[in-house]
Amino acid sequence: MPRRVTSVAIALVATLALSACANTVRGVGRDVGNTVDATGAAVKDVAR
Repeated sequence: MPRRVTSVAIALVATLALSACANTVRGVGRDVGNTVDATGAAVKDVAR
């Protein structure tokens, strides 16, 4: 029984860690997209 509890606990921790990584990657993607948009807007302002 303790072995099963340990296995379930490890599975839960692994699931939480993977979901946190997915959220971090998604956030980085948004940040990069916003940086690209801001850079493009700055280039247009300088070109005027």
